[in-house]
Amino acid sequence: MKKALDLAKTAMDAGEFPVGCVIVNENKIIASGLRAGTAHKNSTNEIDHAEILALRQLSSIKMNGDPSKTVLFCTMEPCLMCFGAILLSGIRTIVYAYEDAMGGGTHVDLSELSPFYKDIQIKVIPHILREESLNLFQTYFSNPENTYWKGSLLEQYTLNQK
Repeated sequence: MKKALDLAKTAMDAGEFPVGCVIVNENKIIASGLRAGTAHKNSTNEIDHAEILALRQLSSIKMNGDPSKTVLFCTMEPCLMCFGAILLSGIRTIVYAYEDAMGGGTHVDLSELSPFYKDIQIKVIPHILREESLNLFQTYFSNPENTYWKGSLLEQYTLNQK
C-alpha cells in the first residue's frame, strides 16, 4: 500500500487526483498505475483510473502463476468500472485505503448479477493506511487549483473527516 500511496502523491504533484494502484503477485509488484486525465479543467478523462492503467500494464506482461492469488492495492476504493475490470482480470483480492463515499463499487451484491459474475468470490480489505490516503485527498481538495470533483459529495465527505 505504501507504493500505491507514493504513486498517488506523484499523481497529486502533477495536479492529478491522488489515486495510485499496484498489483502484487508472490510479494512482488508486477504492475502499477496512477490516475491520469483530471489535471485540466476542460479535458477530464473518466477512463484512465489508476486501477485501469495498472490492469492494462498487467495485460501486457506474461504473468506466471494464478491470477486469483494476485492482490490489487489502491489508495481509494475502486469505482464500479474498475471493480468490474478487476473481476474480469481474475484478481480475487482488493485492498484499499480510503472509501469512496460517492462512487465506490466494492459493495455491489454479485449474487444479484448475471451468472458470469454471481459466482465470483472476491475478498475486499478496506482501510489499510486509510489515514495516509485521507491526508492526500484532503490536501488535494484543499488546493483551489484542483477542480476535479470540486463541490462534490466526495469533497465534502473528505474535508469533514478528522
